[in-house]
Amino acid sequence: MIRIPIIETKDQVNETVNLAGWVATRRDHGKIIFIDLRDRSGIVQVVFTPGNKEIYEIASQLRSEWVVRIEGKVNARPDKMVNPDLPTGKVEIEPMKLEVLNESTTPPFPLDTDGYEIGEESRMEHRYVDLRRPRLINNLAARHKLSLHIRNWLSEKGFLEIETPILTKSTPEGARDYVVPSRLYSGKFYALPQSPQQYKQLLMVAGVEKYFQLARCFRDEDTRGDRQPEFTQLDLEMSFVEREDIIEINEALLIDIVKKLYPTKKIQEVPFPRLSYKEAMEKYNTDRPDLRKDKNDPDSLAFCWVIDFPFFEKTDAGDWTFTHNPFSAPKPEYMEDLLKHKNIGDIITTQYDVVVNGWEIGGGSIRNHNPEALKSVFEIMGFKKERIEANFGHMLKALGSGAPPHGGIAWGLDRLVTILHNEPNIREVITFPKTGDARDLMMESPSEIDSKQLKELHIKVEK
Repeated sequence: MIRIPIIETKDQVNETVNLAGWVATRRDHGKIIFIDLRDRSGIVQVVFTPGNKEIYEIASQLRSEWVVRIEGKVNARPDKMVNPDLPTGKVEIEPMKLEVLNESTTPPFPLDTDGYEIGEESRMEHRYVDLRRPRLINNLAARHKLSLHIRNWLSEKGFLEIETPILTKSTPEGARDYVVPSRLYSGKFYALPQSPQQYKQLLMVAGVEKYFQLARCFRDEDTRGDRQPEFTQLDLEMSFVEREDIIEINEALLIDIVKKLYPTKKIQEVPFPRLSYKEAMEKYNTDRPDLRKDKNDPDSLAFCWVIDFPFFEKTDAGDWTFTHNPFSAPKPEYMEDLLKHKNIGDIITTQYDVVVNGWEIGGGSIRNHNPEALKSVFEIMGFKKERIEANFGHMLKALGSGAPPHGGIAWGLDRLVTILHNEPNIREVITFPKTGDARDLMMESPSEIDSKQLKELHIKVEK
């Protein structure tokens, strides 16, 4: 007999079914043993009576989180015994066969709560147990539906989903790179991508025209509460576009996601309001303002766009650096100043951020598709000719080979799911997250590697 998901038992009254899952709870009421059996789809009650002695003896040994298979008849519960809080609350299982597939040690924490009250380090160490929690299973399922919706929606609009390399080159893009030593090329290193920024621009040079990817990104940042060393972006790029084209398609996608997947959520204003960076800072003292009229309403989504950012800002050392992305183009009226290195502090970029409820969930820009314009950005930042060539010579060469005008955006997918599910942080929607200080307590990483591996990689560790 083929196993069915537990949730289907609600429509199988008087049928014999084959179920498998985990013992969520066990309750002894006199001689009757009640088991709540759980799989990914839900929970159903199983009732063991002494009438079937062999099964009853096995049931008396069952403990929380044991894995079992049960064949039994689906019975309607008596009216007084219906559980309105369960989708399967009108039925129960009368077992005819019981098999213990695996026993379990005592769970490190209860799984019948939301889990917020449990210490994070314990939850991260035993994440494979923590994920059995219905709230987290639902988050993973919702994330899957969101990813599938994005894929289908963009595919219908003519976008190609294309994977870009994970092993790449270290270039100064903002955060520190995670570096990977090369065994074959002594003293040389790959880097993990902070984003697919350069690759997606190269795809535009290649003539792809519309690209997207649910991309893994890696940033070696200092400890910060709601950041992860690795995270997921919806990365998107288009050719022959202006800022309005990018804003229009992203706004439409966000509206469709809320409408189709989160119908109880209400978008406060459509089209999304737009604020310049200057206006946002003067009025709200932040470039990610929370525009909700009622901040106590968890179903209110106040989206907005923040535009017209300054291209450059001063570092503590007094040098110029980019505010968002060195590959951004200035607004057309500032291109001459960029090329001539004039009025640097006044240059406005084509950067745009999409914000919801005080969180930045995405950012992008129209890119410098002219190699001389990109070169000027690095010159303003004080890069010497040799460094520009070493770090970005490949990009300048590519842009000089017939690059179309192009632009794009990247969403923080983890952050968006967190907001849509009213979760307190992104670790609640990531399958196997790191702690706030970038440790994986479950796998015990980062960890040391043995001397043989170090020797093969031509690395010496100083104590």
